[in-house]
Amino acid sequence: MKDMHSNIKVITAITPAAIGTSGIAGGKLSAAIDRRGYESVEFVFNYSTAGASTDQVVPVVYEGDATDGAFTSVADADLLGTEAAHVISAAGAGKIGYTGGKRYLKLRLYGIGHATGTVGAVAILGNPHSGPVA
Repeated sequence: MKDMHSNIKVITAITPAAIGTSGIAGGKLSAAIDRRGYESVEFVFNYSTAGASTDQVVPVVYEGDATDGAFTSVADADLLGTEAAHVISAAGAGKIGYTGGKRYLKLRLYGIGHATGTVGAVAILGNPHSGPVA
């Protein structure tokens, strides 16, 4: 099949919730996303309106070799668009793709300047080894 619907898998990465404490140590971190059986990953995230126009949400993508192992920040060369280019400063949505070779990924969305905005994210796995997928 050539349609996109039959060739992607959508996984909830971050359930919509208030972003929490400002700064990279805070925010929301997804569980490990296993990309076994898929060649591509796209994170799609959204942000609701916060209290001030200077508030921002920053995405960070991490990669690792095991779900319980160490995860490191993905190099910009392995991302479709840089994390800095996908900072959201008003209500809206963003996306960032992964082209690296690690099996496991995580996404963190953290705020700058607030703790009230709501964020959510999904991971879209594409280019399956065997399709169509359910």
